[in-house]
Amino acid sequence: EREFVSELACTIRVPRRTAENLIAESRALAGELPATRAALEAGEISYQHAKVVINQAWSVPDEAKAAFEVEVLRSAGTVTASKLKYRARLLRERLHPETIRARHQKSVRDRAVFFEPEPDGMASLTLYDSAEKVAGAYERVMLAALSLQGPEEVRTLMQLKADVFADIILDGVTPSGLGKGIRGAVNVTVPVLTLMGLGEEPGFLEGYGPIDPDTARQIAAGAPSFTRILVHPEMGAVLSVGRDRYAVPEDLKRFLRVRDKTCRFPGCNRSAAHCDLDHSLDWQFEGLTAHDNLAHLCPACHALKSETGWRVLHLGDGTLEWTSPTGRTFVSEPATVIRSAS
Repeated sequence: EREFVSELACTIRVPRRTAENLIAESRALAGELPATRAALEAGEISYQHAKVVINQAWSVPDEAKAAFEVEVLRSAGTVTASKLKYRARLLRERLHPETIRARHQKSVRDRAVFFEPEPDGMASLTLYDSAEKVAGAYERVMLAALSLQGPEEVRTLMQLKADVFADIILDGVTPSGLGKGIRGAVNVTVPVLTLMGLGEEPGFLEGYGPIDPDTARQIAAGAPSFTRILVHPEMGAVLSVGRDRYAVPEDLKRFLRVRDKTCRFPGCNRSAAHCDLDHSLDWQFEGLTAHDNLAHLCPACHALKSETGWRVLHLGDGTLEWTSPTGRTFVSEPATVIRSAS
């Protein structure tokens, strides 16, 4: 299954999680929700409406799905997708044979925080957790923002809420003391001419992408929670230790972090900071500890390479060629092409 999903994701050029969702949605429409599929085929609802039905029906037991589908489709053709989502959620609560307590105990295991890059040097941070915790957190941010309003305050309420939230997340401490003295650290790649004020190329924030030159220079000037990496075409890094050692030297690690930025499996965007440095030709098969035999792979993609029929080949300058179990090839280009001095 992992081989198939990964090849599908590479073929249609979407992240693997998106491919998994498409397969699950297709399966639901093909077998579990025939009336929804028929309404979609007839043009009575949009695909967004169909996804609402699918997403709400997934956790409804099989014995209750038919009744749920019939009831939710009664108004699906006359309301927006967001309105339908609200109605479907209420209907699901009423028809679900399992108690909300039991369902909540299962759902709370899926609590998570999501980071999503946005345009123009912005990003979103989403907390998915129990409703009372999220509501309480939002109320705390709201009250703090309201307390800052006054005749001299030029920020809007929305801006104040964003600033309060960022301050709490970056500098706050839990009741148990967790977080005290802890600062998140990220890597910012700054072109040397930008750093010197002689160029206006954007910097690169690890896990996000391009940021404006002024912000990149400000970070590189000494923000304590950031690691500064100055990129030059001739970095002087040790690019190989051959078979002398398995462990990757620190300067070679930095070189590869700058080159890769993310997991190097096609379509995977997990930050290199949370990936393994993998020997493409395994060490036990005489693979070298060298820049042209190392690449960042997240644990899932590392397992895909090690435990399935997927294979990877270095083509030079950090470019990787992946071959699927069926023989199809996909190219993964480095985030930064760095040619060392000869």
